[in-house]
Amino acid sequence: RNIAENLSRLNVNTKLISAIGNDLYGNTILSECKNLNIDVNDCLVSDEYSTSIYVSILNNSKDMQLAISHMDIIEKLDESFIHSKHKSIDDSKAIVIDTNLSNEAIDFITRTYSHLPIFVDTVSTAKCLKIKDILDRFEGIKLNKYEAETLSGIKIENLDDVKKSCEFFINKGIKNVFITLGGDGVYCANTDKAVHIPGVKINIVNATGAGDAFMSGIMYGFMNDLDLEETAKFSVGASILALSHKNTINPNLSVDLINQTIKELIQC
Repeated sequence: RNIAENLSRLNVNTKLISAIGNDLYGNTILSECKNLNIDVNDCLVSDEYSTSIYVSILNNSKDMQLAISHMDIIEKLDESFIHSKHKSIDDSKAIVIDTNLSNEAIDFITRTYSHLPIFVDTVSTAKCLKIKDILDRFEGIKLNKYEAETLSGIKIENLDDVKKSCEFFINKGIKNVFITLGGDGVYCANTDKAVHIPGVKINIVNATGAGDAFMSGIMYGFMNDLDLEETAKFSVGASILALSHKNTINPNLSVDLINQTIKELIQC
């Protein structure tokens, strides 16, 4: 949902297909999404399950130390439900999924819609293992250093290691790989080139939404035919704006503000 909101703020026509409870949180999500012009008509609304809740604890650096989530309702997004939304999904220009989905759902989506570009956010070191054997089904992947280590088996201690990790994913068939490195920036690669965008020193207000903002930058780049380096810079710009605001999603996010941020802060 956070990726969908970021994308909508970047003027990308976005549909969210998820599962929410018929409760206060769920109804708030629906109304807020509609106000942001996110199409939520294909969301599952359950009377049986409550809306997912996520609590994160930040450390002294305002980065996430621990997170607890209650997401049983996501299991309702099974093959049968996804199949019932076939026309909406099949009409899309690209699909973004994350590894909160069940193995069944991920397998069904990536098999059924293999003719569409599918991008994946790996979410966590535990959940990313769901895609370990189907990496060739993805157009693009966004991982942090630890998720990349888990999936590639390559310990990342320097940029050479990151390069090897990217090569591992490209050799598996993924066309665009983006590995975020925290304070060391981001390293990305495709079959033609590899780019390292160094870290930018900023005052971090809240680190929780940076990954979602980065993912939205990747999708904006894809939808607007940006090359690898342009996409990487745009994604870093989006994440900087997320890090600079107390909210998970920076309400001031826009294409113009990201481009301004790139010009001021990202030298590469």
